[in-house]
Amino acid sequence: KKCLDKALATKSCCPVCNAIVGKLMGNQPEGRMKVSYNRQLKLTGYGSGAIVIDYVFKDGIQGPEHPNPGKPYKGTTRTAYLPYNSDGKQVLHLLQQSFGQRLTFTIGTSSTTGRSNTVVWNDIHHKTSTYGGPSMHGYPDPGYLKRVTEELAAKGIK
Repeated sequence: KKCLDKALATKSCCPVCNAIVGKLMGNQPEGRMKVSYNRQLKLTGYGSGAIVIDYVFKDGIQGPEHPNPGKPYKGTTRTAYLPYNSDGKQVLHLLQQSFGQRLTFTIGTSSTTGRSNTVVWNDIHHKTSTYGGPSMHGYPDPGYLKRVTEELAAKGIK
């Protein structure tokens, strides 16, 4: 029993099968998620209309749950896109839940700039371009909505 309690205190999942136990909370710093709709914007592979998600994180000081407590971190802004349809709306709902549980971002080293102590994505893929396909983090990408739903489910977001 003590071993199990210790394991669950470290990570909210079963140490044997990795199933999420309870509500997984991340260490995302304080930020804002703003959702808007653009009915004229076209995402390649979908009709007109897009859900636009703007994430904003200001610079701050790392807390005890972060890699370097007491040290400053660099904030960021990110914009992501989903198709304005029933599947896109469902994924939006899941992303809002993920953001509320502090799972969407974390503080780490940017794979793009190499800068450490900065707000970075936390293994939940987003489409940050309306075109260019998967290699440019954009559309078309027919399997994206299914994949991101699976990534969220792995973190207990269903």
